[in-house]
Amino acid sequence: MKRLIMMTAAAAMALLLGGCATTIRSDVTTFHQWPAQVEDKSYVFEAPPAIDNTLEYQSYQNLVRGQLAQLGFREAPAGPAALKVDMRFTTTDVPVRVIEPAMPMYGYPYYRMGPRFGPRGRWAGWYHPFYDPFWNPFPAYEVSIQHQYRRELQVSIKDAGDKRLFDVTVHNMSRELSTPVVMPALVQSAFAGFPGPNGGVRRVELQRKDG
Repeated sequence: MKRLIMMTAAAAMALLLGGCATTIRSDVTTFHQWPAQVEDKSYVFEAPPAIDNTLEYQSYQNLVRGQLAQLGFREAPAGPAALKVDMRFTTTDVPVRVIEPAMPMYGYPYYRMGPRFGPRGRWAGWYHPFYDPFWNPFPAYEVSIQHQYRRELQVSIKDAGDKRLFDVTVHNMSRELSTPVVMPALVQSAFAGFPGPNGGVRRVELQRKDG
């Protein structure tokens, strides 16, 4: 029994020290005509529109650069290069109306108007309020607004003649407000099993360590 308690305490301590993990689920769609052999994997990033070339964009571009390096690609910023890489992303706030049951309230002394009936049971208006201990004037539900965030990442690779070789789109929906927190997982999902199934959609789940 003592051994079991010690093991449980040790597991709890490891969880506290290691932090919790959050699962990031993404739907990944790939289309490609990737050659069986690519001898020259040099590439350059296509310049985004000036309005989109923010520090945030450049940060996510670095994430793509890191994934490409792991796959054996080599950036040639001064050119020439055999490949061109383009990246785009969007974040959309999606408010969701949530209806939840409210805590019922009973036993409080509420008063309400009661009907008054005349001869032969005909309704004759309202008479003085009467006490009803079980009547609840409050609604039985509560309405709130929760925010979901839809994120989309697109990465494409073309050859020097602008022929498309690889297109990937990553979709993610979560309640996480911060895009920089989830973007590393989205970029990693985009290149998981590169080049991936042609024309296929697959669910990619990655663990993000919190804390």
